[in-house]
Amino acid sequence: MAKANSYYNWARSRGVSRRSFLKFCALMGAMLGLDASEVPKIVQALENKPRLPVIYLNLQECTCCGESFIRSAHPLIADLIFNMISLDYMELLQAAAGAQAEAVRVKTMKDFQGKYLLVVEGSATLGDGGVYCTLGGRTTEDILKETAEGAIAVIAYGSCATNACIQGAYPNPTQAVPVRRVVKNRPVIDVPGCPPISEVIIGTIVHYLTFGEIPELTNQGRPKAFYQHRIHDNCNRRAFFDAGQFVEAFDDAGAKQGWCLYKMGCKGPTTYNACAITQWNDGVSYPIKSGHPCIGCSENNFYDNTPFYTHLAEIPNDAIGKDPDKIGKAVLAVAGLGVAVHGTATALVKSKEKSEKRKE
Repeated sequence: MAKANSYYNWARSRGVSRRSFLKFCALMGAMLGLDASEVPKIVQALENKPRLPVIYLNLQECTCCGESFIRSAHPLIADLIFNMISLDYMELLQAAAGAQAEAVRVKTMKDFQGKYLLVVEGSATLGDGGVYCTLGGRTTEDILKETAEGAIAVIAYGSCATNACIQGAYPNPTQAVPVRRVVKNRPVIDVPGCPPISEVIIGTIVHYLTFGEIPELTNQGRPKAFYQHRIHDNCNRRAFFDAGQFVEAFDDAGAKQGWCLYKMGCKGPTTYNACAITQWNDGVSYPIKSGHPCIGCSENNFYDNTPFYTHLAEIPNDAIGKDPDKIGKAVLAVAGLGVAVHGTATALVKSKEKSEKRKE
């Protein structure tokens, strides 16, 4: 019975070819950083396992994460994975409202006790009893606790859910808190970003479907496959950073030549995310590549750190082993010395040539 309702059979009924299905499995394996030998496990899991019920809660947020979630880079693959998930409840997409919508959520919780996945977008609010964000007259804290109780695991999707984001900025008037502050009895997977890349959440779900367990996490509770590298490590402007070539103003010559944006406030050296690897819009670009500095939206308290367009006074923990300001001065000094040496050598050669001509 499970096999009849499997992802693969559902996809075939929608006209997805075997080739496209296998291509999707291989792509997911690569995104998760798995060895090629692990791809058959993804194929087997999607061929035999039934669709996974998902409840998607929208708490205190702006919906940008939900918009990212429904816009995976590859349209066919996005349709495949998005529709294959049995998305039973999501305010952004559902037609039902009010009591009818809440009845669907409760029914899924009852029918699939311990078998559904909970995705949470947005922060819970604790201020004044949680009255600043309510659903159907109930506080987000109560609904989050109730829904998480029977879930396999909870995916906190977006910076609002992982670190309270903008509404949690000083002085945090609503007492917004991340999901893991409320959910204590279930595994919580943090997928930060404002918003995160859609393929990251898809990859996280596919990992669970394949191996029956949550993916390996970093020490901050994030999927290691997507959050183990700094954006700086794979940045397309890294060579300019190493050469000490920095943009000083958004309209200067360096900006037009694609120089490093560190001095314009780029937080790439201290931000862990997959932006520079996975990128956005079918792998076309990401903020730094498009000419805007990284604001570090996947890091805790990014909204209370230095102003977005003011560069860090120093890079914490000697993350790159060098001071960018000193690099620039040193490179300019070396370049100046090189010009001087070249000019002196040229003058000596010309002087020698003139001397020989006079002798002749």
